[in-house]
Amino acid sequence: QVQLVESGGGLVQPGGSLRLSCAASGGFFRLYQYGWFRQAPGKEREMVATITSSDSTNYAESVKGRFTISRDNAKNTVYLQMNSLNSADTAVYYCTAALTRWNYWGQGTQVTVSS
Repeated sequence: QVQLVESGGGLVQPGGSLRLSCAASGGFFRLYQYGWFRQAPGKEREMVATITSSDSTNYAESVKGRFTISRDNAKNTVYLQMNSLNSADTAVYYCTAALTRWNYWGQGTQVTVSS
């Protein structure tokens, strides 16, 4: 059973940056692919970025060029570097892990972009 704990959320001004972290435990970290999803109030959860076990990445169109997903296999941690944040990025951000399906989810961390 994989456990995921996110951290790094908070309040940031438009144009600012944040780095989210997701610490994983309970599984063989290297085998899994990881993703960041987000859910804004009144909206469905959406994929933000994913990274495979071989470090292939995929991004939502809305964050391409601004967000970067990465993983540190030595630290069992996945990161989401978020730059040039705007109000549309305000949401709860969730870390997720999968072998074949996104079965494992963290509790989420709130990101609020506001002046």
